[in-house]
Amino acid sequence: MTLAVALLVIIMYAQITYYEPEEHIIVYHNHNPDILSDTATISLMTWNLGYAGMGDDMDFFYDGGSQMRTSHERTLENLSALLTFLEKHRDIDIMLLQEVDRKSRRSYYINMFDSLESVLPEFSHVFGKNYDVRFVPVPWHAPMGRVTSGLVTSSTTVPNTVTRVSFPGNYPWPERLFSLQRCFLLSRYPLTNGKELVVINTHNSAFDDGSLRNLQMQYLKDLMLEEYRKGNYVIAGGDFNQCPPGFEPEFYFNIFDDQDVFYISENYMPDWYFVYDPAVPTNRRAVTPYEPASTKTTLIDFFIHSPNVQTVYVEGVHLDFQHTDHNPVLAGFRLMGPYSRPAPAYIGR
Repeated sequence: MTLAVALLVIIMYAQITYYEPEEHIIVYHNHNPDILSDTATISLMTWNLGYAGMGDDMDFFYDGGSQMRTSHERTLENLSALLTFLEKHRDIDIMLLQEVDRKSRRSYYINMFDSLESVLPEFSHVFGKNYDVRFVPVPWHAPMGRVTSGLVTSSTTVPNTVTRVSFPGNYPWPERLFSLQRCFLLSRYPLTNGKELVVINTHNSAFDDGSLRNLQMQYLKDLMLEEYRKGNYVIAGGDFNQCPPGFEPEFYFNIFDDQDVFYISENYMPDWYFVYDPAVPTNRRAVTPYEPASTKTTLIDFFIHSPNVQTVYVEGVHLDFQHTDHNPVLAGFRLMGPYSRPAPAYIGR
């Protein structure tokens, strides 16, 4: 079989099996949800788990490295460490997790979602698929193969509904056949005042020229403003794959990655709050294995919340990128009545 014929077969197979979800899919519905106080204090975590394959030993081909996956032994070690951290922080009310594999060659077909359910049985776990490709042909020397992965929102409070919402836009054909279908999970928690706490778990595009990220952020903005106008309380968190507006790093031990950096516009949502810890990077460049003194790092994992929510604390936890290429961010929020005052660029620890 010639190379041209092989490529044609791969593209035809990808087209036939192409995952193209509807814009809105209700992935969870409970007719007897928990009802939160409209003055409740809620703790959240956002963390990209890197499918338990992006530890400090990895140089990733998409970033300019050479590897598609780490060893099976190291994947199991990474997963165990990730689960241990989550288990130690089971007092967190809502966990927003990204890159959770269910059936992927890159993670040796380990079902990370089942592992989460086993370790945190008291949580409600909801999965939103954003990557479902039967065969990813790159890198050519060791194809990624089958990928089934997505977002997970885990909470001790039972939501009313959780909806998978597709972001607009995608890569051109045929690249889109092998790419993620970017989305976010929108969870609704009823409140005692008849309104809702709306929590969004997002994982925005990477490796684009910025146009997809801009399109996605505009879509997210319109939706969040619509919910706020209804009187709801809105918190969005996740891996935005771009820095907050006006971000100025205060990293103590790492180098800031100013290569191809994207910032959310200063005028994006001026009355809303961007919440992060400027002293702790949340992501590293994976062109080489991690070296604290030389590896470039950035901050792309954070929270955004509406003016009727107050930040209580925020803490980035520096885990030296040992078991994933992201650091977790913890934060506490208090629901409160509407008020208006200029929003700071960030709220520190």
